[in-house]
Amino acid sequence: MTEHRPLTCLRGRVVTPMTVIDDGVVVVEGDTIAWVGPADAAGQHGWTDVPDRPEVAPTLIPGLVDLHNHGGGGAGFPDVSTPDEARVAIREHLTHGTTTLVASLVTATPDTLRRRVAVLADAGELAGIHLEGPFLATALCGAQDPDLIQSPDAGLVRELAAAAHGHLVTMTVAPELVGVLGEGGVLDALIIAGAVPSFGHTDASWARTRTAVAEARARLDATPGRRSARPTATHLFNRMRPLTHRDPGPIPELLAAAGRGDVVVELIGDGTHVAPELVRSIFELVGAANVALVTDAMAAAGMPDGAYRLGSLEVAVSDGVARLTEGGAIAGGTAHLLDVVRTTVAGGVPLVDAVLAASTTPANVLGDDRVGALEAGRRADLVITDPDLCVVQVLRSGRVVHPSADR
Repeated sequence: MTEHRPLTCLRGRVVTPMTVIDDGVVVVEGDTIAWVGPADAAGQHGWTDVPDRPEVAPTLIPGLVDLHNHGGGGAGFPDVSTPDEARVAIREHLTHGTTTLVASLVTATPDTLRRRVAVLADAGELAGIHLEGPFLATALCGAQDPDLIQSPDAGLVRELAAAAHGHLVTMTVAPELVGVLGEGGVLDALIIAGAVPSFGHTDASWARTRTAVAEARARLDATPGRRSARPTATHLFNRMRPLTHRDPGPIPELLAAAGRGDVVVELIGDGTHVAPELVRSIFELVGAANVALVTDAMAAAGMPDGAYRLGSLEVAVSDGVARLTEGGAIAGGTAHLLDVVRTTVAGGVPLVDAVLAASTTPANVLGDDRVGALEAGRRADLVITDPDLCVVQVLRSGRVVHPSADR
């Protein structure tokens, strides 16, 4: 006997990876998307129980995928001591449309990193773990504790990957540091562990960056099952040697590599970290398939202004902007990824491109073709928004997770 799988037909403005269907339908069968297309074509494909077109059509987008997230709802991944604490942050972003989340840690002692990685590996619901440090440029550490930055150590990478039980998906490194590149270096250890290297918090030259990108691509291409994987650039522009015409640094080469399809660049498009007009220009330069919108969110995401922590450092949030209490460096974001999409669209990026960069592109970085798009066969992760891209309902694996059933 065939198992009965409940059907749900959702109608509205549907955002696919290629276009926006002004009057579209998404058919959910159990935990899977069964069909996506124009409402007037649903019947001929066998979907006859389609709801009437609403007077004010909602916008249907895929569940969002955040590659760089330090927490939210008052809980920070670098500070959690139990899986339940981690789930507070996971839930905060899930209810705002992020159905696939990578938990980011910050520079800490090796013992602290081992403990945090082990906790996150047991949290469930995470798409993976991102290590932002400790192999970073001290001069460009930003909201990272400079006293805890250390020399690259491939052995530590292997230890942390083992503690993560397969959940380590990416690590930010400064490619100019001795021990990152070369046979047996940190890049090797990451790729062997199944993780993707990300270049950031870096004072690298143009030439060193070009060498690092080429080495990362070559090593990924030579690894079975990883030929489609690409390195990333951790929050492009933020905490990188600035671009000047006589000392170009890493930024132009990372952009060129993204334009070639060799790198995916992260952009914190929240209106604070990167100007919206620059975000628009980067989309026009390299294309949405090579941009991953991220939040870099910390514990204050979804919370009021006040005092918070990011790892070992104190943070003050004022008017929604998080800064280190000492020094004033921006200390992560306070937005949800849907807020970033909304800000990016308001800045002039087409809706289909902004959604692609917050769903399909980061899903591709993770190598996960189950999520990241409204396409038949993918997991039924959907965000239903109003015309202003504010969340109305969130489905994960076909189940409504916001608003919750107990409300």
